[in-house]
Amino acid sequence: MVDGNTAVRPAPALLPALGAMTALQALVALALFAPGVVAPRAHIEVWQLSMFSCAVFAVGIPASFWGGGFIARVGSLRIASLCAAAIVVGIALASLGSSAALLAAGLCLGLAMGPETPASAALLSRLVTAERRAFVFSVRQTGNQIGAVCGSLALPAIAIAFGPAWCYAVVGLCALLAIALFEWLRPAYAGKVIPPPKLDLRARLALVTADRRIAMLALASMPFSAMQLSLNTVFVTLGTHELGLSHIEAGIALACAQAGGLIGRLGWGFLAMRFDASRMVLVVIGMGMSLCAGLLGADGASFGRMGQFAVAALLGLTASGWNGVFLAEVARLAPQVRIGETTGAVLTASYAGLLLAPVLVSAIDAAASLGAAFVTLACLTFCGTLALIWGGR
Repeated sequence: MVDGNTAVRPAPALLPALGAMTALQALVALALFAPGVVAPRAHIEVWQLSMFSCAVFAVGIPASFWGGGFIARVGSLRIASLCAAAIVVGIALASLGSSAALLAAGLCLGLAMGPETPASAALLSRLVTAERRAFVFSVRQTGNQIGAVCGSLALPAIAIAFGPAWCYAVVGLCALLAIALFEWLRPAYAGKVIPPPKLDLRARLALVTADRRIAMLALASMPFSAMQLSLNTVFVTLGTHELGLSHIEAGIALACAQAGGLIGRLGWGFLAMRFDASRMVLVVIGMGMSLCAGLLGADGASFGRMGQFAVAALLGLTASGWNGVFLAEVARLAPQVRIGETTGAVLTASYAGLLLAPVLVSAIDAAASLGAAFVTLACLTFCGTLALIWGGR
């Protein structure tokens, strides 16, 4: 098969495409993590991180929603190259250090974040059998943890030793190398395809609302995404301000969370494939992240270093481990010639949660504390889990 909606030649190998799309997500995650991880050394405040995140998702939402048709026309790997190019520009702007530059960087990175997941779903869903889809999608989603763990461990050390600008330079170099990889692989997955007719706004929305199972997936993904973003962007600040951790220790705790997410994505994907129960796995994940975030936010300072690292790992296991099973379930329920468009439409709800999360966290932080913000997010993810249960009945 080819990267499109109609097969015109035998399928190319899965592993190179899976590796490329995993690398793309790792790169996007590394770029999105960079400002939050170096924030203490670069003197970036919580409100500036919130502004950056809002800018990313303000652009990422429409880019995801409308990108499905574009993916069908130019191919997933060309989209990957364009995403990497947007990262080069965005990370160069972030290195300037001002609030305006950080805002502009967020807008550019939104162009990379929005289309990358629908592009991956459109390509991989045509190269893998339905039985293996949950696991393969989960493997691909480990890119987020790979980028996050690398960023959590390497970027603070680079910022301390050489300065924040060098952190951004490393990310930019990785993006340039990725462009070369994507363009090298692209001919093997390109082909003469016939894209389906374009969908208007109402038709795109109907891809989500016409099926209650998909609609509840979209609804639950909003608080799940908000929890994941908060873990990724403000956990280091939570650790240094409220949990009694040093900058390096907070980075280690975040790395533990992302390592847990890496294990979770593979483990949850294997369980969903083994028992053919993706929705039930998502319910278990939702319950777990609600419990861990509530404990950490309410009384995390009393756990001690090892306890904090352990709870962070469990929070990452759930809050950063759900995406692959979620996307596989969306791909399973979506019309098979509209997987890219359906994924993009569902992710619009997810990205809405990402867009609202920084505003919510900043408001609660100003009124109470970051710990209280995590407790609030725990309540919201529990409600999302209930929606999953109801939608699967």
